[in-house]
Amino acid sequence: MSKRIPFIIAAVIVAILVIGAWLWLGAGQQSTDDAQVEAHVTPIAARVSGTVVAVPAPDNREVQAGEVLVQIDPSDYEVALARAQAELANAQAEAEAATANVPITSTTATSNVATAAGGVAQAEAGIAEAEQGLEAARARVVTAQARLREQEANATRAARDVERLRPLIAKQEIPQQQFDAAVADADAKRAAADSAIAQVQEAEAAIRVAESRIRQARAGQDQATAGLRQAQTAPQQVTAIRARAASAAARVQQAEAAVKQAQLNLQYTTVKSPIKGIVSKKTAEPGQVVQPGQPLMTVIPLDQVWITANFKETQLEEMRAGQRVTVEVDAYGGREFNGKVDSISAATGARFSLLPPDNASGNFVKVVQRVPVKIILDQGQDPEHVLRPGMSVTPTVFTN
Repeated sequence: MSKRIPFIIAAVIVAILVIGAWLWLGAGQQSTDDAQVEAHVTPIAARVSGTVVAVPAPDNREVQAGEVLVQIDPSDYEVALARAQAELANAQAEAEAATANVPITSTTATSNVATAAGGVAQAEAGIAEAEQGLEAARARVVTAQARLREQEANATRAARDVERLRPLIAKQEIPQQQFDAAVADADAKRAAADSAIAQVQEAEAAIRVAESRIRQARAGQDQATAGLRQAQTAPQQVTAIRARAASAAARVQQAEAAVKQAQLNLQYTTVKSPIKGIVSKKTAEPGQVVQPGQPLMTVIPLDQVWITANFKETQLEEMRAGQRVTVEVDAYGGREFNGKVDSISAATGARFSLLPPDNASGNFVKVVQRVPVKIILDQGQDPEHVLRPGMSVTPTVFTN
């Protein structure tokens, strides 16, 4: 028994040293098995409806950025593009015609104003001339009436002279020549009176003609004034033409937008990969009718993986961004990868859950929470891309 005592003492000392070393080394490390590999999972969805005619992308195979994944039948969208282009051409023609009418309408309107103003002036001059003619006709009527009264008086006096001489010629108290001269003078005076009547009638007819001319001239003036008022609406007409031109230009923009949308829809019939990655969860098949927003597959870039480790909140006291990390991957017998802490989440995992806990309601039970920590791996450690999202890993953070 006495011979075993030195061995027992040595074993105890070695155990104490090993435990001390383990405690000393583990004091600057934080580890968790609640961690997994993460990556960007890019969903690929249809942006237009149609029938799938080809799915060249292989399942669980790598595709390059811009590679065709799904081809949707483009026939309907080619027809829609042709129709939109035809409508654009029609809108452009209408816009050109409307634009060309602006200077034409402006010039024509200005000319119409000048012409109408000249017509008004001409009508006013015609009225003045007709009024002058009316005054002259009235003056001739007055003169003719005065002459008529004079001739009537002379004819009456001559007729009375004849009647006074008729008894005398019957008694042969006066010579026949004197009586004949009196009769001839009476006839001349009667003829002069008849001529004066005709002159009065002619002057009165001239008045009626002058009045008719005045009415015609005033009607022409009214018509010319109406034409001038219409011609003076030239600014409004030009404004209306310009508004129609602007409306036509707006229709051109609408048609251009429709053409661009039709072009985009035609492009969307060819679904391409936005990134380089592995095709997974493929659901698209030839002959399938898809709708906008319908998932077709996912593409996962395995060259951009990282680790999400859910450390307990009691483990975060000394943890900082940039600290060294080793990651053991369960799928490959504990193969280690090196990395560093990238960032610590702004809230616990429970806070981001569908039904976050509310400690202010119900009975409160204190539970140690876990906080997601993002760990990025050093470059060049996974050239074969063996890490897959969702794999379980055990990261160890060196906090000292």
